[in-house]
Amino acid sequence: MAALSDHAEALLLDWLMTNGTATRPTAWYVGLYTAAPSDSGGGTEVSGSGYAREAVTFAAATSPGGTTSNTGAVTFTASGGNWGTITHIGIHDALSGGNLLWHGAMTASKIVNDGDTLEFSIGNIDLTIA
Repeated sequence: MAALSDHAEALLLDWLMTNGTATRPTAWYVGLYTAAPSDSGGGTEVSGSGYAREAVTFAAATSPGGTTSNTGAVTFTASGGNWGTITHIGIHDALSGGNLLWHGAMTASKIVNDGDTLEFSIGNIDLTIA
């Protein structure tokens, strides 16, 4: 994925560089976007037609390189309508609302119509700190 959000950058800096505390998320969720979010949030997340963010887990970071990948498949299925063209994904700390932590463009956009399934296989979601 391309970038940490402003929220995640602040958490990381507080934890690494100050004596402040940072509350670690207890769960992570993949969100799908039809328009790009930015470091400050925004974008257009899919809504309706059976859409919900899906839980995801990640492996321990590799060293050197600071990369992690999802440890299980993440599957979305449109029901009751089309979701449009998915161009970006985000990692959030809540099933709804919450904070955007990471965001980035998909390798290839995917049109998701009613009844279609979009799956991220194990290791398809890579998070890297460069």
